[in-house]
Amino acid sequence: MTGIKIKTVEMHTGGEPLRIITDGYPTIKGASILEKRRYVRENLDHLRHLLMFEPRGHYDMYGALLVEPSHPEADLGVLFLHNEGYSTMCGHAVIALGRYAVDQGIVKAVEPTTTVKIECPCGLVVADVDVKNGKSGAVSFLSVPAFAFQTNLNINIPNYGAVNYDIGYGGAFYALASAKQLGLDVRKSSTRDLVQAADAISTAVKASMTLSHPESEDLAFLYGTILTDGEEIFSTKPTANICVFADKQVDRSPTGSGVTARIAVQVTKGQINSGQTRQFESVTKSIFNATAEDIFNYGPHQAVRVRVKGKANYTGESIFTMEDDDVIGKGFLLK
Repeated sequence: MTGIKIKTVEMHTGGEPLRIITDGYPTIKGASILEKRRYVRENLDHLRHLLMFEPRGHYDMYGALLVEPSHPEADLGVLFLHNEGYSTMCGHAVIALGRYAVDQGIVKAVEPTTTVKIECPCGLVVADVDVKNGKSGAVSFLSVPAFAFQTNLNINIPNYGAVNYDIGYGGAFYALASAKQLGLDVRKSSTRDLVQAADAISTAVKASMTLSHPESEDLAFLYGTILTDGEEIFSTKPTANICVFADKQVDRSPTGSGVTARIAVQVTKGQINSGQTRQFESVTKSIFNATAEDIFNYGPHQAVRVRVKGKANYTGESIFTMEDDDVIGKGFLLK
């Protein structure tokens, strides 16, 4: 690792961190974004450890590695990093990257709205950035096709009993379940208790369910579990959730791909109509707005494109290095 010098821009969306890796990575091979994802996972994973883990990061750190896009319409490409590996979609990161692309001049700022096209592993995501007096602001993005994979499922969870849940896809697959049936409250229960319950659901569902995606098997894996307040029928009041993904990682934001999956399931169940906007609240009380837009057939599924809107902020810039004799500095996690 000698000679490492990696530059980053630090942001957060609703409290969820984003470490944007701007310079210092070796050449990333691959003709497509999924090939690049596989290459980084198989050849450069030590750098994920270096940047996401302690002492430079922490258990819940999240990263965005900028790469050359392969999609002809994309303004930039991105790979997403976390404590377990590499996700396929990240809404909070897209919101932050929309501002970043405008502020860095990757896309020329146009008022009142600048469009930024971001190639993610799940596909092309189009973000619209509010621009006023030359300053970027809130960002919305239109999701990839989202759908309910299966609904009204039941599974027995050790120490919790029978749990009703749905499987939704919003760029990643999630199990969705009301926390109330677990004796928990997403607004009041301790994060530790919510994480333990969500992880138990993820473990059980992974062992019992085989997922599939109409376009790529690289996308066909359960990313995590979202516990909700159970308020799925449309309301003007915010509905709360907590997303526990990867290796028990907690999203501080409402989770862009997660609220997309929730909307997709709600549309399938007739709990929300196209054009209606719901507010989704996270553990930090931050809010994303999500609107069901186009509804169409997608492989064997009824799919929906969801517009998600939120705000990201800058927190700083970093230059990370590695000394020859620093074994601990390669990265570690305390669980």
